[in-house]
Amino acid sequence: MNIAVLLPCHNEEAAIAEVIKSFQGALPGADIYVYDNASTDKTTEVAEKAGAIVCNEPRKGKGNVVRRMFSDIDADIYIMADGDGTYDASVAPALVEKLIDEKLDLVVGAREHEDDEAYRRGHQFGNRMLNFCVHTIFDKTLDDMLSGYRVFSRRYVKSFPASSKAFEIETEMTIHALQLSMPVAEVPTRYFKRVEGTESKLSTYKDGIKILKFILFMFKEGRPFMFFSLLAAGLAFVSLAFGLPIVGEYLETGLVPRFPTAFLSLGIMLSAVICFVCGVILDSVANMRLEAKKLAYLSHALPAAKKKSKAVKKAA
Repeated sequence: MNIAVLLPCHNEEAAIAEVIKSFQGALPGADIYVYDNASTDKTTEVAEKAGAIVCNEPRKGKGNVVRRMFSDIDADIYIMADGDGTYDASVAPALVEKLIDEKLDLVVGAREHEDDEAYRRGHQFGNRMLNFCVHTIFDKTLDDMLSGYRVFSRRYVKSFPASSKAFEIETEMTIHALQLSMPVAEVPTRYFKRVEGTESKLSTYKDGIKILKFILFMFKEGRPFMFFSLLAAGLAFVSLAFGLPIVGEYLETGLVPRFPTAFLSLGIMLSAVICFVCGVILDSVANMRLEAKKLAYLSHALPAAKKKSKAVKKAA
């Protein structure tokens, strides 16, 4: 079975050689791909010397790299990890085995750490908050939605329409699996402190806000009826707050003394109705898009099913 290890990198000269060596030892038959994302150090040269297949993605952002990797590489199973040495390569065979044995499409390495410097408190809080948002909107989520250590089936990768550009990519990958009700699992894995000489590219507040905005975007795209219904309900409430006193005055006096307020209330209520109608229409569009994703997803066999079919052919 063809296994591809995908390592997106930006300025990971100090860590990438050891990461490649670790995955080569854990998965001797796997192809190791390093996608250099506009590094200004010697990441490319070090990765080539370590025996990896090196490719380049000049557009900055992890989302751009993942989109390029998933488009370029054909494999039965894909393993994605960061090139900074924070993930435990030794558990990769167990993650792959779980994916195959349980016929899963996604296995996430849920981070467990012993050193607070490895997984900063700000990142932990942000992860929990964003997990809560996704759970509230989509009714379910993973415990460690933002983990960068993941194992994918081919049918997951080839049905994933990546649209994010930066660190929102983990959120998008999680929501993709939830929307299609894919069989997924999480396995606790050790999370290490970054190798000395490297630094995190993730900004707690800046990237956290980007991820939250992306969750709201995916809420609008994936659940448009709920999104626009909530917006319509808010507008209707504001309209009634302005309009009910005017109606009360009209019933008492037969006069409408505040025409500007009355027109404002009417305009806001019309906006609420338009939002609701948009939600109904866009919900049908979203369902058609979801069906297209499901068809793309089902057009590929699971690794276990593919392996079995080859064995049947050989026996025949």
